[in-house]
Amino acid sequence: MQRLLTALTFLTLFSLTAASAAYAGATLDRVNQTKVLRDVLVNDYPPFGFIDDNNQLAGFDVDVARAVAQKLGAKLELATPGWEAIVGGKWRGRWDICICSMTPNTERAKVLNFPVPYYSSPAVLVVNKDEKNIKGAADLTNKKVGVGIGSSYESYLNKSLVIPGARPIVFPFDHVQVVPTDETVAFQNLALGAGARLDAVVSDLATANARIAKSDRFRIAGELYAEPNWVATDKGDAQWDQTVADTVNALRADGTLAQISRRWLGEDITRAPQ
Repeated sequence: MQRLLTALTFLTLFSLTAASAAYAGATLDRVNQTKVLRDVLVNDYPPFGFIDDNNQLAGFDVDVARAVAQKLGAKLELATPGWEAIVGGKWRGRWDICICSMTPNTERAKVLNFPVPYYSSPAVLVVNKDEKNIKGAADLTNKKVGVGIGSSYESYLNKSLVIPGARPIVFPFDHVQVVPTDETVAFQNLALGAGARLDAVVSDLATANARIAKSDRFRIAGELYAEPNWVATDKGDAQWDQTVADTVNALRADGTLAQISRRWLGEDITRAPQ
């Protein structure tokens, strides 16, 4: 845990100091002047972000973004440009913030800043309910495993995932047939039967539980690794990063984050790292 604390501090300091002084304050000034906060997220990741029965974006991340906007005295605007566009950085002023369940890693930190963590939920291995042979990650060798395209789960299966500050991740498998796709599609394929199109899916625990609550075709075979999720911003505005960190920490302190978490997940996953 001390390693995690050290890295959390490092990530925060790195994010708050690495911005170019030439652009310092540009995002913060824009939000203050327009009174609009433009957040990006994904819409196929329930219960964090999804399209509800009224064809509206809903979920944990949406409510957190709404709380951040309200705290800043701004109107919230949401966009779903696609995960690869988000993690690629260089937003060029199109968006202000990503409250989108993103886990920092060494590659993402090159193009994005991570001012503050806002929840933590482990990565898990999900299989079809009829699967008899996969009991954990060690059983994934030569198996077909679905993941969200560009996700940290894809890096995990490729044995390249490094989460700054976390303990080294163990990869107890050999070659895995990674199938990157829309996560909803991955679960649809897994629902067809054990080994029909996929042998397993790697996902977030809360997301997996949400899928399981709606279908009896899945079960969790085991937890894989701890997965901290941080708010992300584009590089270039240290003042904005500090404002974001202060705002999210204030929402944690006054109980708002915990309330949102209990609404969507039935428990508080937003506690600050100890």
